[in-house]
Amino acid sequence: MATPLRQFQLDMPYHIYNRGNRKNSIFLDTKDYLRFIRRLKEYKDRFEIELLCYCLMSNHFHLLLKSRKEDAITKFMLTLCTSYSKYFNIKHELVGRLFQERFRAKLVETDEYLLHLSRYIHLNPISEDIEKLNFSPRSTPGVELSRLKEYPWSSYNEYCNKTKGLCDKDQILSYFSETNPAGSYKSFVEDGINKNERGIISAFL
Repeated sequence: MATPLRQFQLDMPYHIYNRGNRKNSIFLDTKDYLRFIRRLKEYKDRFEIELLCYCLMSNHFHLLLKSRKEDAITKFMLTLCTSYSKYFNIKHELVGRLFQERFRAKLVETDEYLLHLSRYIHLNPISEDIEKLNFSPRSTPGVELSRLKEYPWSSYNEYCNKTKGLCDKDQILSYFSETNPAGSYKSFVEDGINKNERGIISAFL
């Protein structure tokens, strides 16, 4: 029996995320990341998905997106994950399920949560450091903010460098300085996630 399609509200942001089965890696080398990103671009265009931001980590991924078409998110994610799983298993000579479970999706209902979530997603490459220190990375020695800009598998550089990439950045950047929205957003992200904000995010995960 086919799994029923989940219902998603049109033109509303959703936090979509999944991890490897048994927390195993889903990206083993650069070609894996590039393959996922190519398919991400291809299928978001095909299914009329608006991608706001993303981050790919070794054993999980985060997407913040909206749909402009009924049932688009479910079809987009099913196609993306199925295609990538087949590629991954063939390339690495594996069998079985790649992802832990069906993707999870959380509706983002407020502007405040949207901004906190985008920052949370973009800080994932240094999230372990932030959790250990319990302070913002900007004010705490030992956490190198340069790692965020050097990390190639997220949309953070698209936001900071005004480059055109996979993401539709207008909604998030509209909350920041009209004269320099990219710079204002960069400062917002690098201010880090304090304890209260981590609570806001974790309540929805």
